[in-house]
Amino acid sequence: MANNRSNADGMFQQTLKKSVTIAGVGLHSGVIVTLTISPADANSGITFHRTDLRGAAAVIPARWDTVVDTRLCTVIGNEHGTTVGTIEHLMSALAGCGIDNAVVSLDGIEVPIMDGSAAPFVAAIEQAGIAVQKAPRRVIRILKPVVIGDGVKSASFTPDVATTYSFEIDFDSAAISRQAHALEIDTDSFKDEISRARTFGFLHEVEGLRKMGLARGGSLDNAVVISGDTVMNAEGLRFTDEFVRHKILDAVGDLYLAGAPIVGHFHGVRSGHALNNQLLRALFADRSAWRYETAVSLPVARRGLEQLAVA
Repeated sequence: MANNRSNADGMFQQTLKKSVTIAGVGLHSGVIVTLTISPADANSGITFHRTDLRGAAAVIPARWDTVVDTRLCTVIGNEHGTTVGTIEHLMSALAGCGIDNAVVSLDGIEVPIMDGSAAPFVAAIEQAGIAVQKAPRRVIRILKPVVIGDGVKSASFTPDVATTYSFEIDFDSAAISRQAHALEIDTDSFKDEISRARTFGFLHEVEGLRKMGLARGGSLDNAVVISGDTVMNAEGLRFTDEFVRHKILDAVGDLYLAGAPIVGHFHGVRSGHALNNQLLRALFADRSAWRYETAVSLPVARRGLEQLAVA
């Protein structure tokens, strides 16, 4: 049950005050999907519910070990073969807004892409309102480095006193080139600096993706599209480094499948959904690398790129 207590220190779990519904096209399926985010009991986590199905087959917990596909998006599934795809932007918004418990109901196989960012989901959560619950929040503290990669792409966790992210990307296109960004994630920094960054893709890849059954709902309305060295969107970019900010947005969502906020530093180098999930699997495979803690107020000043070094 929720109450009206303040949660400025983040010590208690949170859910929504009421349900909120949004609708939009699926990026890969091209199908219009209606999605409702509803309050949930303390300690229940985030659960997806397919309203077009019944019984146990309709329910999928949002966890790292229910991820079944990571081609261009994160897909979760259950033992009945039910899946829900493109969950990362919604999961990122739930993480960024500090929502511990929610039921996500949808009438299709994919979360709607909206404008390609997490901002519409943040707006929906703010419209519903946030309710503080009586149960203490549990966090996952990183105790030692965990690193995976192949020498070109990598992802890692290292201990830190706060939740911090840094990311590096490098593309041949002059529209992107090399970008790096780092920040401490809290509700303000997520909304202001990360939530509006849109997904992106290259025009020359679209035909191939559609032959694979992907990107059927993609357009200039829900993605930044690059042709050669040019951004095709008439309105341009929302940030000069929108591309790397979106990679952080994806990572926040993928890593929230840990089932609790992570206190530690994530660093990604050209990583994506697959490597993000592999990092969680490596973390939980090493019981000495992490521990659960009850959240406490962390007197850490917000930090920006100048204080979080990117190698």
